[in-house]
Amino acid sequence: MQSFRILAANTSDTALVAQLGKQTFLESHGHSAPAADIAAYVSEKYDREIVKAELSDPENIYRIIYTGDQAAGFSKIIFNSPGAHIPFEPVAKLERIYLLNEFHGQGLGKVLLQHNIEMAHAANQKGIWLYVWVENQKAFNFYTQQGFLIVGQYDFRISATHTNPNHQLLLSF
Repeated sequence: MQSFRILAANTSDTALVAQLGKQTFLESHGHSAPAADIAAYVSEKYDREIVKAELSDPENIYRIIYTGDQAAGFSKIIFNSPGAHIPFEPVAKLERIYLLNEFHGQGLGKVLLQHNIEMAHAANQKGIWLYVWVENQKAFNFYTQQGFLIVGQYDFRISATHTNPNHQLLLSF
């Protein structure tokens, strides 16, 4: 595996996180809904002001993984975030973990996930949960290989007229 480093993101990283978010969402979900719905979703969720507000909120813990000087992806975890079908608290929600396609298969996703698991352990969380699109078999396989189990289902809203079915996965510690 290439050398890497994981850094905490802050508001000075707004443009980078917004760009990574847009690109990685399009790469992984761009074909999951009508193009207009995807474009509207990405424009809203990865608007720089929205991203800056999220980075300013201390409850949102963002990390960026770099290989060399290039940002390869990012994650967002929220501690003490209970969810439906989660039988215990405190538990963390891994809201986003995305890598650019060009970095898939290099072990960076596992490194970034492990970093988030270590942070959750340090924050005395009893586990991590997340949603994964049922048609994203690559991501689903990745998480189940790391020990995540299906605990529920969720319809992820892309637009007012389109939702994508998701598995809710849980890793208990």
